[in-house]
Amino acid sequence: MALRANFLETTGRLVALVKIEHTLFGLPLALTGAILAARELPEARVLALVIVAFASARAAAMGFNRLTDRYLDAANPRTAEREIPSGLVKPGQAWVLVLVSGAIFFLAAWGLNEVCFLLSPLVLALLLGYSYTKRFTTLCHIFLGLCLSLAPVAGWLAVTPHFSWIPVAFALGVVFWVAGFDIVYACQDVEFDRTSGLYSLPASLGAGTALRLAAASHMLAFIFFVLTGILASLSWPFYLLNLVTAGLLLWEHRIVRPGDLSRLDQAFFKVNSMVSLSLLAAISFGLT
Repeated sequence: MALRANFLETTGRLVALVKIEHTLFGLPLALTGAILAARELPEARVLALVIVAFASARAAAMGFNRLTDRYLDAANPRTAEREIPSGLVKPGQAWVLVLVSGAIFFLAAWGLNEVCFLLSPLVLALLLGYSYTKRFTTLCHIFLGLCLSLAPVAGWLAVTPHFSWIPVAFALGVVFWVAGFDIVYACQDVEFDRTSGLYSLPASLGAGTALRLAAASHMLAFIFFVLTGILASLSWPFYLLNLVTAGLLLWEHRIVRPGDLSRLDQAFFKVNSMVSLSLLAAISFGLT
C-alpha cells in the first residue's frame, strides 16, 4: 500500500510539473491541422495517435525545460516553488519522464505514417532546444511560437503526408500568436531576466515597447489565420467565428498594461486557451 501511495504521489507531482492542463493551448491546434487535411473529423485511430503524440511530446519538452531551468527557477521568487527547485520532484524522476514521454512520442509518430516518424526526431530536437534560447537571443519568443506551430503541421501530415501552403499559413499565424502572448508573459520577469543575463523583449526594450510589439505580433497572427481560410476555401462561418478570435486577442491586450500585470494569469492561461478553441471551432464550422 505504501509503495502504491508513493507511486501515485510521484505521478501526481510529475503531472503537476508538466502542467498537463495547459495542453489546451496546443492540442486544439494539432486537431485543427488534422481536420483541415481531412476536411472532416479524421478516423478515430488517427485522432487518438495525434492526441498521444502531442501530449507525449509536450510532456517531454516541459520536463526538459524544468530540468534545464531548475537553477534559474530556484533563484526566481516567482518560480522557486516549482516541483524541482522545491524538492517535490527529483531531477532523476524528471529525466525518466522526459525519456518515457519521448519514447511514446516516437511510437505514436511511427503509428501514424512514415513521414511523421522520420520527422519526429527533428520535432523533438526543436522542442527540447527551445529551453536554451532565452540564454542567448530575444528571438526566444518566436522560437516558442515555432515550436507550437509544429502542432497543426503535424496534425495535417498525420492525415495526408504531403506539402500544402494551408497548414503553413495557419502555422505562421500560430508563430505570431504564441510569440505575442509569450512576450506578454515575460513582462513579469523583467528585473530577474536583466540581473540574470537572460534575453527577452521586455527585459531588453521595457514592458511598454514589448507589449506594443506583442500587439503587432497578434495582428500578424490574425492576418495569417484569415489567409488560412482563403487558401482552404472555408465558408463564411469561419470568418464570422474568426472575429471571436480577434476579440479574444484584443481582450488580452486590454487586461494587461505596462503598469498593471495583476490580471496576467487570466490573459495568459484563460484567454489563450479560448483562442486555441475558437480557432478549432472557426475552421471546423468553416468546412461545412
